[in-house]
Amino acid sequence: MSDPEETQTPPPPPRRIHVGVIEDHPLYRYALTRVLTEAPDVELGAVADSVARFAVQDQPAGSVVVLDLKLRGVQDAAAVLEVGQMGHKVLVVSAHAEQPEVLGAMQAGAKGFLSKDVDGDELLRAIRTIADDNAYVSPTLAGMIIQDSEERHAGPKIVLSEREKQVLRLVAAGERDVDVAEILNISVRTVRSYLDRIRDKTGERRRAGFVRVAIREGLLR
Repeated sequence: MSDPEETQTPPPPPRRIHVGVIEDHPLYRYALTRVLTEAPDVELGAVADSVARFAVQDQPAGSVVVLDLKLRGVQDAAAVLEVGQMGHKVLVVSAHAEQPEVLGAMQAGAKGFLSKDVDGDELLRAIRTIADDNAYVSPTLAGMIIQDSEERHAGPKIVLSEREKQVLRLVAAGERDVDVAEILNISVRTVRSYLDRIRDKTGERRRAGFVRVAIREGLLR
């Protein structure tokens, strides 16, 4: 009889997260790549100083892409949108981290936003969170957005159903209506019906407003 220990299935290999970098500052780009190459669960791929140069490199779809906002050529929300359209999950890391930049990037589909004073541990935590299809905004920036939202919407607390919260979280994290429908196994028409209810309850009409509400309600990490 064979030894039971010899027939046990070996544990699966640890997950590898594919990550790309678009950063035009040489020293900061070097620091980013060093942190990423030293992480045991990160597979660093394309590294470029512009969206155009990144686009011609071979980066697996679904990667987390660490993106600066102020680049040569395509930049800001347009850069977020273009990289997202390549099929990647965008994590913005920028020295420009005021409310307009944060909300503009999230509205364009960014899955996360960090300021450039972030340390390596939080950068990796954000990458792992986004790789798991969640959104990530640093606590400092989240507090800024919550304060703005509370000032804009002082009054009775908003009461959302559990399904409305699910839809809000996904939309605020950058998912399209059709993606939300697929994830929740409901029709696109039903998703839009929930969005209408959320708009009526929150008074928000745009994705940036949904981001504010989602952070205030604790729906985005």
